[in-house]
Amino acid sequence: MAEFRRAYGAAPWHLLLLAGCFAVTGWIALRLAGEASAGRMLLWFLGAVIAHDLVLFPVYASLDRVLRRALGRAGTPSPLNHVRLPALGAGLLFLVYLPGILGLGDGTYLAASGLAPRVLLGRWLAVSGALFAVSALLYAARRLARRGRPDETGTRTSGD
Repeated sequence: MAEFRRAYGAAPWHLLLLAGCFAVTGWIALRLAGEASAGRMLLWFLGAVIAHDLVLFPVYASLDRVLRRALGRAGTPSPLNHVRLPALGAGLLFLVYLPGILGLGDGTYLAASGLAPRVLLGRWLAVSGALFAVSALLYAARRLARRGRPDETGTRTSGD
């Protein structure tokens, strides 16, 4: 087992999981190969990869770096993840519902759901606000619970 790990670089379950992922990907590719719109789907997939790797990743990595510098070593618990998580949720919801939030494809959405897509912007803003509010409440609760507890050095932490 140690020789396999040394030669492969990871545990055997990693190789099995990777082989399973490739098998599922191959099966999906074979299923899509006969589709008339397979070329368009491939183009959209490649566009999404390029958009993420060349545009989105540098943007959110830069924002994370700025956020880390702004917060510095803010103490325990760190507020960093209490900002990251709701921002990730809001960003993913925005990407998933982008056409509806921007008001694109109104006729298609109306025909498919029977609902007016104009409410999506308000709902996205409400859900995003709720995500940040819940995260802020959890951060405040963690700070309050931490107050008065001994830290690593044995001294009690005080309120800020």
